[in-house]
Amino acid sequence: MLASLLSTYLDLYFVGKGLYEFPHRLLPEIFSINIVFTLVVLPLLTMVFLNFLSQVNLWWRAGMTLFVSLFMPVSEKLAEQLGLFVHSDQWKHLYSFFGYLLFITLISAFYFWLSKRRGTPM
Repeated sequence: MLASLLSTYLDLYFVGKGLYEFPHRLLPEIFSINIVFTLVVLPLLTMVFLNFLSQVNLWWRAGMTLFVSLFMPVSEKLAEQLGLFVHSDQWKHLYSFFGYLLFITLISAFYFWLSKRRGTPM
């Protein structure tokens, strides 16, 4: 849920600033962002990723977080080639790396903090 909320607000902010846009999206007359990605795809991928992270040690968690963060700019370039995503000329894909690194770190830190509070792995 946190991943969905955070990604929705970040997309709204960056689309509002004109740094990127989603040419093909559900209900374009209502939403300026791709709500399918922020409300369905990203939460599902986050759940799979957090499930994997909960089964490995700290070094694997750090490595996987770094790997996914490095992979996201590559996937954005692919999405651009498919016409799903358009960046402005001011956008640097290095922003995506650091943004996803921070995003994944926050989401996983919250997940593991919540797991400790509950006393059981989620």
